[in-house]
Amino acid sequence: MIFRRDLLLGAGAAGLALAGCATAPATNTTPPPAPRPAPPSALRGTGDLGVVIERARGALTIVDTSARTAIGQVEGLGDLSHASVVFSRDGRYAYVFGRDGGLSKVDLLAQRIAARVMQAGNSIGGAISADGSLVATQNYTPGGVKVFDAATLTQLADLPALKADGQPSRVVGLVDLPGRRFAWSLLDADAICVADLSNPAAPRVQRLGGIGRMPYDALVTPDGRHYIAGLFGEDGLALVDLWREPLAVRRILGGYGRGEQPLPVYKMPHLRGWAVAGRRAYLPAIGRHEVLVVDTESWQEVDRIPVAGQPVFVMARPDGRQVWVNFAVPDYDRVQVIDTPSQRIVTTLTPGKAVLHLEFTPRGEAVWISSRDDNRVSVIDTQSFATLATLAIDAPSGIFFTARAARLGL
Repeated sequence: MIFRRDLLLGAGAAGLALAGCATAPATNTTPPPAPRPAPPSALRGTGDLGVVIERARGALTIVDTSARTAIGQVEGLGDLSHASVVFSRDGRYAYVFGRDGGLSKVDLLAQRIAARVMQAGNSIGGAISADGSLVATQNYTPGGVKVFDAATLTQLADLPALKADGQPSRVVGLVDLPGRRFAWSLLDADAICVADLSNPAAPRVQRLGGIGRMPYDALVTPDGRHYIAGLFGEDGLALVDLWREPLAVRRILGGYGRGEQPLPVYKMPHLRGWAVAGRRAYLPAIGRHEVLVVDTESWQEVDRIPVAGQPVFVMARPDGRQVWVNFAVPDYDRVQVIDTPSQRIVTTLTPGKAVLHLEFTPRGEAVWISSRDDNRVSVIDTQSFATLATLAIDAPSGIFFTARAARLGL
């Protein structure tokens, strides 16, 4: 950096040289000092950063997705056995939602906790508003949704979630929507809520009941139009078209397991991976060894793809050309890749024991896969399926990249 003093000195020297050019050339002029380069660690962008949850240690490993290396660690984040992460608009801060109700704001550049609050007794995730100003948490105990100022973590709103008898309901499927809005589902009250937080002091919450039994998770489509909740208590899903007023719930894929023997469910599937590729959505079938393929215009099932086990995460590569699937026990050492044009599995990988999460690099040239029981994260080339790198990380689970900051619903 050239400071103002340096600029003034340089300008003065130049003026003297010009004044003397009519008589004699200057012989003792001294050039201004060269700018001092900043230390390599002082300046960097955040676009290629991410975090890996170390669930057993209550810590984050900060990673560089371009260099495929770990660059730091932040400890003291509490119970991360079911943790999730969202990012500030600039990608500098990670908001970590712990199972113990802790909400932590982590500075990825300074590699430290910037703020932390204990906001509930049992929490399973959260979301950040589209404008980056509000952070919302979804809670099991005491239930409900709490909303915080993203800069300070000051609580701005407490939105209870109640069953018909007035008792609290667990909240699942919390997502951000365009504007300062959020949607979530009530696991114990069979309802979906859509909230406008334009004024956090006077939130407006619309509740849609009778959606089906026991919503367990949800997603919002990349365009922000459709909110879809999976139902654990029955075959099918609940869909809300957020572009249509008045808001109403539509049941889709009802009875997709009809006529088949129900199987025990070893791990609840997750819907937060945006498995939408072109006009098709790819969804895990609860307790079945299948991925359901759904037309996003009609919301009718158009295909189902047999897979190696009960799918947990079904995630589309950013370009939609592939869908990657991991599984519940006893098949949780495997990952399968579906080629979306042909609708067939093109490879089965075994990256390690207890695969818990997958995360694509922003343009999809690689995918990072956590193997909890092997204490390893593998970086896989999505074209050749070759392993590009492995990182030794203690009991890794969720992997989250800062590219999520620019994507709705993640």
